[in-house]
Amino acid sequence: MKNYNQTLPDVFYLLGLSTVPHLQVIGFLMFVVMYIIAMAGNCLLLITVRISPTLHTPMYFFLSNLSFIDICFSSDIVPVILMNTLSTDKSISVEGCVIQMFCYVVCGAAECILLAVMAYDRFVAICRPLHYSSIMNMRFCIILALTPWIVGFINSTIQVHITWRLPFCRTHHVEHFFCEVPPFLRLSCKDPLLNEISMYVAAGIIVLCSFLLTLISYTYIISTILRIHSSRGRHTVFSTCTSHLTVVTLYYGTIMSVYLQPRSFHSVEKDKIVSVLYTAVTPMLNPIIYSIRNKEVKSSIIANNRKLMKCCRYFLQ
Repeated sequence: MKNYNQTLPDVFYLLGLSTVPHLQVIGFLMFVVMYIIAMAGNCLLLITVRISPTLHTPMYFFLSNLSFIDICFSSDIVPVILMNTLSTDKSISVEGCVIQMFCYVVCGAAECILLAVMAYDRFVAICRPLHYSSIMNMRFCIILALTPWIVGFINSTIQVHITWRLPFCRTHHVEHFFCEVPPFLRLSCKDPLLNEISMYVAAGIIVLCSFLLTLISYTYIISTILRIHSSRGRHTVFSTCTSHLTVVTLYYGTIMSVYLQPRSFHSVEKDKIVSVLYTAVTPMLNPIIYSIRNKEVKSSIIANNRKLMKCCRYFLQ
């Protein structure tokens, strides 16, 4: 058996999206814009749902949870990217890297499961409308909202622990813009086969099971919608699902392409681009999609315009 030096370095160096100066400037500006939109949009959704009595329903309760996850997701990763892009020092401490990786894995798994929970909520609302209030009671909603965080926490504890048990003696320069698990497996001078198996199993259980639950929910939903005789009625019912379907397609598609593809299909540049999609683009688009395509949210924002302005001034003070 080979002996590896198990001593961790004090820092790692995140090489970022690009080493070309003008591309770094473009990347920095893009991330600033995406982060501002993500924070403003998700905070606006959270406040709107909180102050609007008409939005105090399970659907918007879960949407608030999604906004909170997106805020955590963006805040865990984007500020580090911005600081590293501006600074000549690309280093990140081991402790900082562990915390970022842990929070990222928690939020990633939580969002994945929450999207399945939101699909189940739509299934009950459309396929079991008479029993909706009794099934989606407050106690059950709280359990459904806590489950993604609990599963995410357990999964992150396992994945981060086994990742940082690897010896990183090959190099301390990470070909990525944040501390994600796959790039660190490539740094190990020990075969990370068991780590990859663990990652694929966890991703398979969380991502595929969430995707299947979502797929089953929408199979029943579409079946119910097709039985509605009025075309206007079908459009009205289906319109409550289109925002969620858009978000599901974008998020599950990008996550699967990173965590469920064989090693031979991975490339550094492709993984960077896909990571940008689900760490920065998706949190930015989620509130836009839910606001633009949702009449209730738009109406509540307009109706509570004064209250929202007061809240904004309070937070800015």
